[in-house]
Amino acid sequence: MNTESSQVRPEHSPPDPAGMVVAVTGAASGVGRLLVQRLATPEGSVAAREVVAIDEEFADLRGVTWRIADVSDPGLVSRLGGIDVLVHTADDRSLDSKPSERRAHNVRAAQTVLTAAAASGVPRVILVTSTMVYGAVPDNPVPLPENATRVSDNSEGLMGDFAEVEELAERARRAHPGLSVTVVRPAPLVGPDLDTLLSRHFSAPRLLTVKGHEQRWQFCHEDDLASALAYCALHGVTGTDGVVAVASEGSLSQGEVEEIAGMKHFEVPANLAFGAVRRLHQARITPAAAGEIKFLVYPCVVDCSALRDAGWKPGHDNESALIALLESKTGKHAIAGRSLGRKEVTITAAGAAGAAAAAIGTAAAIRHLRKRGRS
Repeated sequence: MNTESSQVRPEHSPPDPAGMVVAVTGAASGVGRLLVQRLATPEGSVAAREVVAIDEEFADLRGVTWRIADVSDPGLVSRLGGIDVLVHTADDRSLDSKPSERRAHNVRAAQTVLTAAAASGVPRVILVTSTMVYGAVPDNPVPLPENATRVSDNSEGLMGDFAEVEELAERARRAHPGLSVTVVRPAPLVGPDLDTLLSRHFSAPRLLTVKGHEQRWQFCHEDDLASALAYCALHGVTGTDGVVAVASEGSLSQGEVEEIAGMKHFEVPANLAFGAVRRLHQARITPAAAGEIKFLVYPCVVDCSALRDAGWKPGHDNESALIALLESKTGKHAIAGRSLGRKEVTITAAGAAGAAAAAIGTAAAIRHLRKRGRS
């Protein structure tokens, strides 16, 4: 009886934000910091009673209560007393992290957060993954329904990290009936300080496309993710099966993206594109796995119905999010997710005039990288 009541409560009896204590892991930086700032200085009349910032070190944030803790340490349980909602943002999404170490951290942190929350009586936990768990394939409908089947993936890329974290969420719901677990899936994130596969894709001389397939683009500005997380925490939005997607409404075509970005594309057959990236990744020349490159050439657009139906709206449309992405570029160039030096840029840019020449240019860049590594 208690389990059923806790599952329907967010939809039929919204929580009172004025009496809530909301905690955020990873509060010192990134999306966690943005979320704490939003919760501590709310717009309008909706505000939590207390905002608890959890991290391994303090940050210059006012109006919050700090609790210093390592989210991977079981001792976290001692820091969660009196919390009504725990939002976990202390994950590692860096392209520069060693994949095995990043996976170990992300899984261990999520597992510790869920176990500690259940042990300390926290009623609700919100985890953040990605729309990558839907997969990107040529025949994906546009948009995908929010409750579409999650793709099982155990690759060493971020997609595999997110899939394993979501499996932990599913197990936690079964093992701890009194714990409500919501998984928030943002579309590819953009922001002024984000270094991602997406940002490096738009730092290439030209945009990679796969022959015979039209890409559709959907983005999520990090400010919108922070806003959506705050809305879910304060209003009890849980979505169908505990899943909530976050993104700008609709999508942009490849042509629209190229016009906004002032860029052109080069087109290659699918087997060449994914085969080359697979070999580059195996040789540790690029951090991008072949499965992750699919999200740059095949559609993964999601209908964010739960938040929309609850009354939340993104502050950025896809065009303004893309412009923010383009403005954040540091002047560095990249190909297949790897940042390039000046000589590699010259080689690759010269080779990007056509599909065959692009492959030659990429091969030349690889040879140069290998020679530099040996020297």
